[in-house]
Amino acid sequence: MTKTTNDTKQPQLSVVVPLLDEEDNLPSLYEQITRSLAGRYEYEVIFIDDGSTDRSFEILKGFQASDPRVRVIRFRRNFGQTAALSAGFAHSKGEVVVALDADLQNDPADIPMLVSKLDEGYDVVSGWRKKRHDHALKRLLPSKMANWLISRSTGVRLHDYGCTLKAYRREVLAEMRLYGEMHRFIPALASWSGAKITECVVNHRPRTAGKAKYGLARTLKVVLDLMTVKFLGSFSTKPIYIFGGLGLFTALLAILFGCMVIYQKLTRNTDMSGNPLLLLSAVLVITTIQFILMGLIAELLVRTYHESQNRPTYVIREVLESSDKHGDA
Repeated sequence: MTKTTNDTKQPQLSVVVPLLDEEDNLPSLYEQITRSLAGRYEYEVIFIDDGSTDRSFEILKGFQASDPRVRVIRFRRNFGQTAALSAGFAHSKGEVVVALDADLQNDPADIPMLVSKLDEGYDVVSGWRKKRHDHALKRLLPSKMANWLISRSTGVRLHDYGCTLKAYRREVLAEMRLYGEMHRFIPALASWSGAKITECVVNHRPRTAGKAKYGLARTLKVVLDLMTVKFLGSFSTKPIYIFGGLGLFTALLAILFGCMVIYQKLTRNTDMSGNPLLLLSAVLVITTIQFILMGLIAELLVRTYHESQNRPTYVIREVLESSDKHGDA
């Protein structure tokens, strides 16, 4: 992203900072962001107060009153980091959007490096906290497991999905809807839409004030959201493939067990009515019907969703065409 002059009204860089009860870190964070970006870019900083109960909002009001580049969004209650980031993205105006945490573990000095990496032709640049200063059992081990699972499930290999410090081109975020804890899956969702993804090693600092908001329980939420993301990425426009496939599998099992019941009857004169395999075969037949019906219902829902919102099932990067310059003969 090229530098701009001070008379440019539209910011080219938006920095989105979600936060919850970070009153001790905010003054230093604001100073570091300003020092890292002032004179480099025409920028804005969007703070999203996700239901803080301390003095965070009063501090943010002070920033906004003295600096027109600062914008503050205050939630009525705590909605979570994904909702906070989504609100920040929706209210941002820059052609490049950078997100980072407010706990000072992300280093604002890394922002120019991520932005310059976008100039190499990438659409998303993800931070990689190669040397992390977190608790080994509560944070590092679950993070490594989650990153391994996400990378192999989505096919987008990144070392650190959980790092909030990322840079995005605006068009990547424009059509994205985030729910649950899905903000960490943005690189995978963007890649499935054809975006170019890369990662950069960023500085990670130990927390010096405030308390960490996440623990082991968050890993379970990530696994559940990963199932949703995998389904959306692979079967969002063809759900009958997964439900129909499961239905065909259970149908084959039903046929197999049914044949075993008949074989036992013919060769051993086994009582069919008391054979548990017959009951299992009947259950599998019912399960087959349910899977196929679920697939058909999902197909109807998907088609209704796309058609009602006029949403295409494809993403166009660019269109090259010539205007019609031929006049009437």
